[in-house]
Amino acid sequence: MARTGWTTTDMPALDGRTVIVTGANSGVGLATATAFAQAGAHVVLAVRDTERGKAAAAVVGGRNEVRRLDLADLASVREFAGNWNRPVDILINNAGVAGFPGSRTADGFDLQFGTNHLGHYALTNLLLPNLTDRVVTLASGAHRAGDIHFDDLELSRRKYGFAASYGQSKLANLLFTLELDRRLRAVGSPIRALAAHPGYAATNLGTQGRNRFLVAAVRAVGNALAQSSEQGALPTLFAATQDLPGASYIGPDGRREMHGHPTLVGRSAKAADPIIAQRLWTASAELTGIEFDLRPESIRNT
Repeated sequence: MARTGWTTTDMPALDGRTVIVTGANSGVGLATATAFAQAGAHVVLAVRDTERGKAAAAVVGGRNEVRRLDLADLASVREFAGNWNRPVDILINNAGVAGFPGSRTADGFDLQFGTNHLGHYALTNLLLPNLTDRVVTLASGAHRAGDIHFDDLELSRRKYGFAASYGQSKLANLLFTLELDRRLRAVGSPIRALAAHPGYAATNLGTQGRNRFLVAAVRAVGNALAQSSEQGALPTLFAATQDLPGASYIGPDGRREMHGHPTLVGRSAKAADPIIAQRLWTASAELTGIEFDLRPESIRNT
């Protein structure tokens, strides 16, 4: 049968390269970490639960290590970055949460916005002096339903809704990528910022804390209709290893971007707005106390 699209067999050898994958315990993150390890990379599983991380590391194989990182706690993000003292070629901002109405991070932010966006914003900026190649941040088709509520980023003064919270966090991921890439180019950095989304993949996202019978039903439907985590990881792997322009957005090439092989995909007008992106960056810096601090003299030679 003829090949229909890009797969992990098309990945280049990554021997000698270091990749950090957040949320590598399960699902798309685990599949992503495994593919990197199989390509020869040294993979760092950045996870909140290190015991689960060790179990995942056994699946990943190859050269890997497990480090604790809780993106819902800026102190943990600072500790992770503070203990990192060597080059890292690729950072995969994969971890994400969905659901949890009314839940807050350790710093008081809406859990989805705080974890999916602010945690990765902080991690990326703190690791920038060590990065050499690219940053890939996972977004979602749900970004199209999102708005950035600048008057209430923590969603504490409005009626809470899943679409508002998750959509805001995923829109933020794309705006973060857009502004990060602009800033990197402005200082002459060779690092590229890209985004990806997995399409409809069978994962545990959004199932924690839910009724177990409902979860079982959703999983049954998902297993029948969704693509595998391995297939869902392909856009991330493509974005991380192919020669693509900065700020590219990669997703599946199938109908409604739900299934298929990785390709360049579109985004909403809001997700491509540089003014909104710069405004969100300023707000994120104020909320986290972390600024973009990459000077030309600090850029690593690749």
